[in-house]
Amino acid sequence: METDVLGCTTNQHLARKRCCCKLACSRDQPVLTFRQLDFKKNGTNTILIQNIYRNPQNSAQTADGSHCAVSDVEMQEHYDEFFEEVFTEMEEKYGEVEEMNVCDNLGDHLVGNVYVKFRREEDAEKAVIDLNNRWFNGQPIHAELSPVTDFREACCRQYEMGECTRGGFCNFMHLKPISRELRRELYGRRRKKHRSRSRSRERRSRSRDRGRGGGGGGGRERDRRRSRDRERSGRF
Repeated sequence: METDVLGCTTNQHLARKRCCCKLACSRDQPVLTFRQLDFKKNGTNTILIQNIYRNPQNSAQTADGSHCAVSDVEMQEHYDEFFEEVFTEMEEKYGEVEEMNVCDNLGDHLVGNVYVKFRREEDAEKAVIDLNNRWFNGQPIHAELSPVTDFREACCRQYEMGECTRGGFCNFMHLKPISRELRRELYGRRRKKHRSRSRSRERRSRSRDRGRGGGGGGGRERDRRRSRDRERSGRF
C-alpha cells in the first residue's frame, strides 16, 4: 500500500480532502458544537456571550494598581449604558429576556461574560445562531447555549456580601449589579407590558361574558313573554 512522507495512505488523503471540502463549503455557516447540540436536545433558554464586557477601571489602572483614572460613578454610568444597550438589543431582536447577568471576574474563562436568559428556548437558539455572525466594539461575537439557568447557585455569595477573599480570580461568578434606576426602567417596563396584556385579556373576557349574559337574558325574557302569551290564549 502506497504512503507519502507523512505515512498517509491514498484513502486517508481522500478522506482528508473530503473533510476539507466540507469545511470550506460551510465556513460561512454557523456551526453548533457537540456541547451546544446536547443543550439543544435537552433544552436551555440561556445563552453565553463570551468576553464582551470591558470594565474601564481594569484598563485604566496604573501598573502597580495604586491609581485608577476612572471613578466609580463614571464606571457605573459606562456599565449601565452597556447593559441597557445589550438588554434592549436582545429583547428587540430575539425575544423576551427573563434575566441578564454580567461577570466582573478577571479569570480568562469568566472575564466579561454576559449570560442572557430568555423566556423561550427557541429564542435562545435563534440568538446564538445570529450573534455568531455579528460584531461588537470591533470584535467578533462568540455566543453559545449555556446550561446555567439558576444564577443563585453559580454566583459567589461572599462577593455579594463583600467578603470574597479570592478577588477577581474567583471561580464563582461575580455578577456586576446595575443601578436601581436602570433596573426599574428595564424590568418595570416589562411588568407594565404584562399588566397591559392581562388587562386587555380581562376586558375581552368581560365583553364575551356580557355578550353571553345578554344573549341568555334576552332569550329568557322571550321565553317569559311566550309563556304569558300562551296562558292568555289557553295554549300550553
